[in-house]
Amino acid sequence: MEMSFRKLPDNQHEILVRRDRGPHVRLPAQPAGPSMPHDLVHAVVETALGVDDGFWGATARGATFQGFELVTPGRHRRSGMKLLRRGGDAVMDAELRVAWAYRAWSGLPTEGRGVGSAPLDAEALARTGARLDAAARRWAAVPVGGELVWRWGVDG
Repeated sequence: MEMSFRKLPDNQHEILVRRDRGPHVRLPAQPAGPSMPHDLVHAVVETALGVDDGFWGATARGATFQGFELVTPGRHRRSGMKLLRRGGDAVMDAELRVAWAYRAWSGLPTEGRGVGSAPLDAEALARTGARLDAAARRWAAVPVGGELVWRWGVDG
């Protein structure tokens, strides 16, 4: 699966996902976030942690998520939702780990009241931090109108 993160004006981005199996999907213009698109953070952290049943792994298997549109309309939407229902707990677990890695990388508090216990150890945070640094540099180098291509299971 290949994801193309296209940088748009006004700190926006869109994503085109070309799947090996199942229909291609796209996410229309969304805010890119302070350093890079949230879904790129998912690709980086899930890859660094070897998570294959999180957001992007589920997408590769045909899951459909809110906001994404089929590039070519068809009947796939319902089966994509079934797949998501079956693997939803793993996707939510990955969401927590990605959010934690991003929180630590961004310098936000990881201890104290209301933060909860860490779902990642120091070694995992070191691994994800270095890869987030590299991805942020790659995203920053993309000109408006350009794209960053990420190949699921290949890039890291």
